[in-house]
Amino acid sequence: MSKGVFRFAIVAVLALALFLGWRAWDGWQRSYDPETVVAASLQGLQEQNVLVPFTARYVAVVTSTQTRLGLEAKKTLIMPGTVRYELDLAKLRQSDLDWDTATGSLTVTLPPLRLAGPEIDIDAISEFRDGAILLTLTDAEKTLDAANRKAAQEELIKQAKGTTPMRLARSAARTAVEQSFAMPLKAAGIDAKVTARFTGE
Repeated sequence: MSKGVFRFAIVAVLALALFLGWRAWDGWQRSYDPETVVAASLQGLQEQNVLVPFTARYVAVVTSTQTRLGLEAKKTLIMPGTVRYELDLAKLRQSDLDWDTATGSLTVTLPPLRLAGPEIDIDAISEFRDGAILLTLTDAEKTLDAANRKAAQEELIKQAKGTTPMRLARSAARTAVEQSFAMPLKAAGIDAKVTARFTGE
């Protein structure tokens, strides 16, 4: 083989290597396109179905009274219960994601939080009763118990919807979702700012 042909062969091999290297780099860049990573992250979240970013325990204290035949009966119920704050990830859609190429930022609009429960801690329930005669001779106790249980559950939900627990739950939900998108982007070498928000924020 002449030197000219040998040199030509070396140049051809180098050119082929450069071409294949460029193709590999181009493919790598495409496979880690931000919108592709975001779409994959969205699918992963949707498959989780439900996220529980926050739980809280509350205690309801309610009292019901009945008067019959000139007699009064009263029962007080102390009922603890746990409420879960859930985010329905299955409701997240591609339209809820806004990727800004110019600033390298992603905004995620979240569905409203929903409350699950309350889960009553039966072993921790306490009751106090007054008016033994009426409670013994009539069905007043059954009526008072039903009224107390209903009122206690409503009170637990009312507490769970308070300004402070809802603020904490929303903050925990935003943080969890932001990390769920930011971590895959960072792993792909993409420095992005992710902001999750609820409608109206």
